[in-house]
Amino acid sequence: MLQLQQFIRSQVNQDLDCSESSVRLMVMRTQMVGLIAQRAAIGGVQSGVDGAARPRPAWRPELRRKLVVPKQKPGRSRVLAC
Repeated sequence: MLQLQQFIRSQVNQDLDCSESSVRLMVMRTQMVGLIAQRAAIGGVQSGVDGAARPRPAWRPELRRKLVVPKQKPGRSRVLAC
């Protein structure tokens, strides 16, 4: 299915007709939904990591929390002299 999707993308990028390939992909997806329904009917369960359950890190740099490092003023020391 992934290879067919890549093939469709290449056809689109070359301005070629991809209707036949797209119909084949829709048939494959319909068959996949049918197989999933059959598995659910006989008691099959999807086990694995739930992507919605764990927080995802921000992928955009502007949304990441920036660490603020205080600037030291020239001529002043942070250590108290005794």
